[in-house]
Amino acid sequence: MRDHPPHSATLLDWYDAHARVLPWRVAPADHAAGVRSDPYRVWLSEVMLQQTTVAAVRDYFHRFTARWPSVGDLAAADDAAVMAEWAGLGYYARARNLLKCARVVAGDHGGRFPDTEAGLLTLPGIGPYTAAAIAAIAFDRPAAVMDGNVERVMARLFAVTDPLPGCKPLLKTHAADLTPHHRPGDHAQAVMDLGATICTPRNPACGICPLRAPCAARAQGIAADLPRKSPKKPVPTRHGLIYLVRRTDGAILLETRAPSGLLGGMLGFPTTDWVDTPPPEAPPLDTPWHDPGLEVRHTFTHFHLRLSIRLAHVPAETTPDRGEFHPKATFRPSSLPTLMRKAFDLAQGAWPLD
Repeated sequence: MRDHPPHSATLLDWYDAHARVLPWRVAPADHAAGVRSDPYRVWLSEVMLQQTTVAAVRDYFHRFTARWPSVGDLAAADDAAVMAEWAGLGYYARARNLLKCARVVAGDHGGRFPDTEAGLLTLPGIGPYTAAAIAAIAFDRPAAVMDGNVERVMARLFAVTDPLPGCKPLLKTHAADLTPHHRPGDHAQAVMDLGATICTPRNPACGICPLRAPCAARAQGIAADLPRKSPKKPVPTRHGLIYLVRRTDGAILLETRAPSGLLGGMLGFPTTDWVDTPPPEAPPLDTPWHDPGLEVRHTFTHFHLRLSIRLAHVPAETTPDRGEFHPKATFRPSSLPTLMRKAFDLAQGAWPLD
């Protein structure tokens, strides 16, 4: 890796003037003055940002850091409280791994994150991207941080026309060659900012890009066509039933899902298994059920999901076979995963809660 890679100084100058203001980021001027990033905040933000937008993450990040300001605080948190705060961000395995990682850092590392990629990779839930991001941003290690923005910038800068994901190793090689030993954390964030604000997926603003002169794709007129992607496989659809039960005292039936799998460890309405063909009924208690003709539709990474809603009203003394009733006074739809909130919202006309 070169001490002064080409284009890195130009990109850092641009970053100094145009860096995004983000709640987890130390501004370049502050960094130059000696302020260092908090590894906990960098780690937390990177986990939240996986497959999620900055706009969606901001409020969650503020709430998490206000409630659990250090990795030790998060390690000591109640699992259910963390999962409830995470509700709506999706990809719930991230929240489970968040707790595992916090507890390992607090218990095995004295509350301090390892300061190398290799050390960070030993922690639960931290893969190559997150390890590189923390190493670079929090510890100024010259690590090549590869997210979608960086891949797009590299593909265009070097006119890599082979499709993703096959070209990922080549793109990482280019990114590593451009990473300087001086200010590697700022450089990593600069490339990500460039991809997020100028070298965008559609209609890249090549005219104001600080790397427009050396950009091979711009010179060839193919910037907007890169990176190319291999054809996607058809996304399958799975089916199931979801059961919403209200007692006459207003309590709502909820259950905690199994720790593993989608929505693992999350609180929600009872459902059947999610399978390829509509499954048989598997209600959480024996009572007459109403079919309002409503269907919840939701898309996960690898499949579409359709859940047919079933509704029931039961006496106050009813005991379910699965789950437990939560008093109306403490029931918060906002603490449920997005899928469950969709079901709750759909059911309102057919099953009013007031």
